[in-house]
Amino acid sequence: MAIDSAATPFCKDVPKLLTSFVDTFVDFSVSGGLFLPPNPEAAPGDALPSPTPLRTRYPAPQGRLVAIGDLHGDLEKSKEALRLADLIDGSDEWIGGSATVVQVGDVLDRGGDEIKILYFLERLKRQAERTGGTVITMNGNHEIMNVEGDLRYVMREGLEEFRVWADWYRVGRAMKCLCEGLEKPKDPLAFRGLKEKDEPYRARMAALRPGGPISRRFLSQNATVLVIGDSIFVHGGLLAKHVEHGLERINEEVRDWINGLGEQSAPGHCKGRNAVVWLRKFSDEVAKNCDCSALEHVLATIPGAKRMIMGHTIQEAGINGVCDNRAIRIDVGMSKGCGNGLPEVLEINGNSEVRILTSNPLYENKYKAPLHSERKEGLGLLVPERGPTQVEVKA
Repeated sequence: MAIDSAATPFCKDVPKLLTSFVDTFVDFSVSGGLFLPPNPEAAPGDALPSPTPLRTRYPAPQGRLVAIGDLHGDLEKSKEALRLADLIDGSDEWIGGSATVVQVGDVLDRGGDEIKILYFLERLKRQAERTGGTVITMNGNHEIMNVEGDLRYVMREGLEEFRVWADWYRVGRAMKCLCEGLEKPKDPLAFRGLKEKDEPYRARMAALRPGGPISRRFLSQNATVLVIGDSIFVHGGLLAKHVEHGLERINEEVRDWINGLGEQSAPGHCKGRNAVVWLRKFSDEVAKNCDCSALEHVLATIPGAKRMIMGHTIQEAGINGVCDNRAIRIDVGMSKGCGNGLPEVLEINGNSEVRILTSNPLYENKYKAPLHSERKEGLGLLVPERGPTQVEVKA
C-alpha cells in the first residue's frame, strides 16, 4: 500500500532522501559490497547523465601514465593488474596518487564479474580524483556489441550476474514508489522480444541497450578514442579517415548512441573490420604484417603523437611494440575466460620512457626493461624472431 504523501509530511522529502538511500543500497548489493564515494556530478535516479562533452585530449601527465588492456569479466585479474602498477593496496583502495590510468575497453563478455568491474573502476575514478589522479575507461568492441544486443560471447556467469542485478534494480524501483505522488517511470526491464524463460538475457539486454540503466550510467562515460600527451589510446586502431571524421566527434556520437539519443545501431566508425574498436592492422604479432605506413600517416595527422596504444588482439608473448615501437599492443589475454594470461601493464613516465610491468615469474623484478631494449629487429621486447603462435580468439 502506498503512503499518502499529503497526509505524511515525511513524503515531501522522500524523492531526494529515498532515492539516495535506495541507490546506495542497490549499488552495495550488486557491486559485491562496495560503497561508492559521493559523485556531485552524478544524475539522480534514472535521469540521463549531464550531456557535457567527453574529454578527448589531455596534456602529458606530470606523474605516471599507466595503460591496462582487456579485462573481460575477471575481477581478480583486474585487481592483480592494478596492484602490479601500485595503483591499489591489499584492501583494494587507491594508492596511485596523481597517476593517470587508461583501461582500453573490453570489460564485458567472457567472464562473470562484469558489473562488479564497472562498479570497481567507478569507485577508483572517484578515489583517484581526491588525490589528483585520473582513471579513464574506454569502449571496446565488446561494449559496442552488448549495447547493440549482440550477446554471442556472454558467459553463463555473466547472464546470472545481470539477472541478480535486475532483481535488485526492481526492488529499488519498488522502494522509490512507496509514496503516492512520486513519479513512477516505465520499467526499462519490461520490453518485448524475449520469452519469460529467457529472463537473464532480457535483463542483460535491458541493462545494456541504448539508454539502458547500466549502459547509460557506465558505458556512456567511456571514451572511444583518446589522446594523452604524445600517446593515442584506442581499442582496435585509428585510420586517417577516423581522424578526418574528428576524434571529439567520434566520442560524442558514441556517447549519444549509448545514451539512447540516436539510432539503435552503432555509429559507422564502430562497425566493420576497419572500425576503431575492431581494427587489427597494427596488431599482428609478426611485424611485417602490420601496416606501418598507415600508422605513420595517422600519427602525422595528430600533432605531437609518437605512438598508438591498443588492446583487442591478444599478444601471447606479452605487451610488445612494432613499427619501431610506434604501435604498442597491451592485450595479454589476462582474463580466465580469454587466455588466462599473466597480468601485465604498460607504464609511461614523465619523460616519455616506456616500460612493461609484469607478473611473469621469469623476471626477478616486477618490470621488464624498456620496450626498445633487447628486442629483435622490428618486434617489441622479448618477442622471438618468428614470434609465437598468436592466440586465436574471435571478436
